[in-house]
Amino acid sequence: MHDQLQRLHDEAEQRVDPDMWHYLTRGAGDDRTVHEAQDAWNRYRLRPRVLRDVTSVSTGMQLFGAWQTPIGIAPTAFHAVLHPDGEVATATGAVAAGAPMVLSSRSTRRIEDVAAAISGPWWFQVYLMRERSITAALIERAAAAGATAMVLTADTPYVGHRARTAALSRPLPLSDEQALTNVQQHLPEGAGDYWDLIDQRADLSLGDIGWVADIAELPVVVKGVLRGDEAAACVDAGADAVWVSNHGGRQLDRAISTAAALPEVVAAVAGSVPVIVDGGVRDGFDALVALALGASAVMLGRPVMWALAAEGAAGVTGLLDELTAELRHAMGLAGAARLADLDRSLVTGH
Repeated sequence: MHDQLQRLHDEAEQRVDPDMWHYLTRGAGDDRTVHEAQDAWNRYRLRPRVLRDVTSVSTGMQLFGAWQTPIGIAPTAFHAVLHPDGEVATATGAVAAGAPMVLSSRSTRRIEDVAAAISGPWWFQVYLMRERSITAALIERAAAAGATAMVLTADTPYVGHRARTAALSRPLPLSDEQALTNVQQHLPEGAGDYWDLIDQRADLSLGDIGWVADIAELPVVVKGVLRGDEAAACVDAGADAVWVSNHGGRQLDRAISTAAALPEVVAAVAGSVPVIVDGGVRDGFDALVALALGASAVMLGRPVMWALAAEGAAGVTGLLDELTAELRHAMGLAGAARLADLDRSLVTGH
């Protein structure tokens, strides 16, 4: 798996605009959280079961939709800079792999066009923007287009400092038309600094979980949780799932790794809601560890972007298929024929 990832990484780097590549690869501050992500999963070790029937191993699951794999696509912005078909290509690749996809609020393709490419369940990521009416309009459109869950990003009251991009008005080689694809029709008449209007709000609260749920009339997943007490508070406030994420190391540098945070969050919610995780997962064994620790789904960010830039929709499908095949192989060797067979007893360390 790692050889394929390296190939996709290298091909993508050759194809992608240097500013965009920097935006994709770098994190906040000195990149400490980015650099620790993969090693954190590697520190776990497996305790396999034996004498179990693993003739047939299934990775199918139900989570706000039916999927063939628990390995899915985390929300990332501005795919048109990576591939001409943008998020439509990403969605096409996800569908072919039977994988969950979360469409970003910062999509460069219309919500409705991406939904048409999926023709099945998908989730929509929500940033609470300074102009709430814009956020509300996007939620309504996503729900009308067939989204099955809303993913409220909670760890971005403002964008974390990133060395080279901090001085740029926009950190990407994007036209306004691309960057504003989904929001331009909702800008207030006579809006002046529209970039200010669509920036993230700094006054998010637990009450916003219910606000999103009331508009969407769909389950709400809270993304960006790294503490057990925060996870429990989100559940008490109405969250239908929590997502362990440090935003790919792009917000608060020195934030705890998701591999280290996951067990505490799982313990805190105590099975009351599903737990999702992302951050540094690079092979099926990482995914197995995450699922055994209690995650219901494992989401990818940067590797999907490499695959999209290098090979388009086919690259996304190939990446997800190979990761799922590696997960299935690892499950069989660990004595687990179904995702339900994975539990904390299979994992030690950290």
